[in-house]
Amino acid sequence: MPPPPDPGPSPRRGRLGPAVLLLVTVAAVAIGLYLGARPLPQEPAPAPSSPAPTASATATPDPLAGLHVVLDPGHNGRNAAATAEVNAPTDDGRGGTKACNTVGTATLSGYPEHAFTWDVAVRTRALLEAAGATVTLTREDDAGVGPCVDERGRSAQEHDGDLLVSLHADGSEDPQVRGYFAIVSEPPLNEAQGEPSRALARAMLQALAEAGFTPSSSYAGALSQRPDLGTLNWAERPVVMLELAQMHNAGEAAVLETEEGRQRYAAAIADGVGRWAAAR
Repeated sequence: MPPPPDPGPSPRRGRLGPAVLLLVTVAAVAIGLYLGARPLPQEPAPAPSSPAPTASATATPDPLAGLHVVLDPGHNGRNAAATAEVNAPTDDGRGGTKACNTVGTATLSGYPEHAFTWDVAVRTRALLEAAGATVTLTREDDAGVGPCVDERGRSAQEHDGDLLVSLHADGSEDPQVRGYFAIVSEPPLNEAQGEPSRALARAMLQALAEAGFTPSSSYAGALSQRPDLGTLNWAERPVVMLELAQMHNAGEAAVLETEEGRQRYAAAIADGVGRWAAAR
């Protein structure tokens, strides 16, 4: 029997035809071009470092820091019950005499000057001490008698204070009169009673004006100058007496009889002390 015809070499499995091979090559080139066009991955940038701390600028010192203020709340709660004691003659500092002290005035509803000045002084002390000042009061409470005007005047130098502010309220018989004013000793008996005291008065008057209170029209510039007040005459430190309001004026009485009103007065006084201290 003749042998079967030779089928020839069998096709090899897995071999790619020329067309398929061309397509694979084109695809590979395209992928390479795409990948080459992409940015290379970057390492994360380091977080910006915080700047080195620098020393802060030196703060401006508060002018009240280290200041010793003597506040004199006028009159006292038991003066009216100690007539003989408060009426006893006392050296006025100029060779004359003055009553040791007085009872003071009151609003038409009966709120007394001694209570007003005590409350304002305590409130002022709190504000001044919070700002770094040392504060001394010429009386310990509102239930005593005196002290006499000469002792009040000497209190600043005896306590090594830097200034003395005496707090009062006026009692004009005319209820239409209104407004605050300051009093200084004239003529001055020492250097402190001169320009330093007038500068203190100006600072106080400006602070009261900017706090919204009304200046008195009874004195030029709301400044009275008197020779007869022992509290001023005995002082050897800058000193001013403030008549903060007219107690017989209904509008001003309505303010000073409230806690809010007395706090406003205290804030103005503390501001005035600060102004004077900053300008020294």
